[in-house]
Amino acid sequence: MLIYNAEIHTMSAKGVIQCGWITVTDGKITEIGEGTPDLIPEESFNAEGGMLLPGFIDAHTHLGIIEDGLDFEGDDCNESTDPFTPQMRAVDGINPFDRCFEEARMRGITAVASSPGSANPCGGEICAIKTNGRRIDDMMIRTCGIKFALGENPKNVYNGKDETPITRMAVAAIIREGLYKARRYGHDMDSYYSDSENYDPPEYDIKCEALIQLLDRKHKAFFHCHRADDICTAMRIAKEFSLDPVILHGTEGHKIADIIAAEEIPVICGPVICDRCKPEMRGLELKNAAVMHENGVKIAICTDHTVIPIQYLPLSAQAAVKGGLSFDEALKTLTINPAEILGIDETTGSIETGKDADIQIYRKGENPLDLMSEPLFVMVSGEICRREK
Repeated sequence: MLIYNAEIHTMSAKGVIQCGWITVTDGKITEIGEGTPDLIPEESFNAEGGMLLPGFIDAHTHLGIIEDGLDFEGDDCNESTDPFTPQMRAVDGINPFDRCFEEARMRGITAVASSPGSANPCGGEICAIKTNGRRIDDMMIRTCGIKFALGENPKNVYNGKDETPITRMAVAAIIREGLYKARRYGHDMDSYYSDSENYDPPEYDIKCEALIQLLDRKHKAFFHCHRADDICTAMRIAKEFSLDPVILHGTEGHKIADIIAAEEIPVICGPVICDRCKPEMRGLELKNAAVMHENGVKIAICTDHTVIPIQYLPLSAQAAVKGGLSFDEALKTLTINPAEILGIDETTGSIETGKDADIQIYRKGENPLDLMSEPLFVMVSGEICRREK
């Protein structure tokens, strides 16, 4: 398929192509050109000067794992019967028929990270998925990493049960204990593989198995934390175990933006358009993303769906613009930045040959972040999900 007469925001080193065209073959972007193509097949799409962008990516959601319009029956986000559950996999709890997937697609959101919740100090595996499909296995891009949670949520959940943890000290200690066991488990496995005559394998431990790739830095450690001191605890634990960390929420990141930047840790900011609904969110400011970006922190914007409905992801970035972030940087927080943070930038997040055809198009002069805007064309992995003309 040919898409032409488009203002292409590539989100790559090529920048903006003022009048360009792309071709899509077998779900991939196969060509990118400037000007008018020599041959325009009948089934081509004329963007009429509109903005062509990569599909938006929401880097932190609970899409499909907390279903729309349901209570306990559709909430598979937190296995809060055990505070340390790295063996839980979000992919096993996602319902791709949740109607919010369609709402995401209709707003140009072509990929998300869907995550276990933050009731436990360790909640389980996060998966990056496309928003189009009927079987989650076919929608999977990759497993991104393990979800950890610091601060109030684990404290509140287990204080209500009269169980550990009820302090920040205990939350951190539980995470350390689990990581230390996994590190020792991995060492024992290495000893067995290198010398099976003299060493026996350790007894199988599903929790330790789930953490091995994290300790090998093949997966990232995603730390839910709002307060600045909790962000610093995440840094401390990450250093102790040589993890590859990502901060989720980072509500008070603006207070220590220079410190986060020095540690070269990315932050997935959000929710942005919400109230200060609990004590650890008292530091919520619209300037948060802008301040961190100005200090050199790589940032993405998220909805934390269902906290903010996923279709308001672009509006969340617009709110960050109101807080001082530039429009161009706001677009990056929804495209190439989340792709890089999630480790899916080889396939999505920018308009480049060889990448998946995750594409959206807006009418000429329309702001894609505006509340009233909707894409007139959306494609996920080469499949047209929305076409208004």
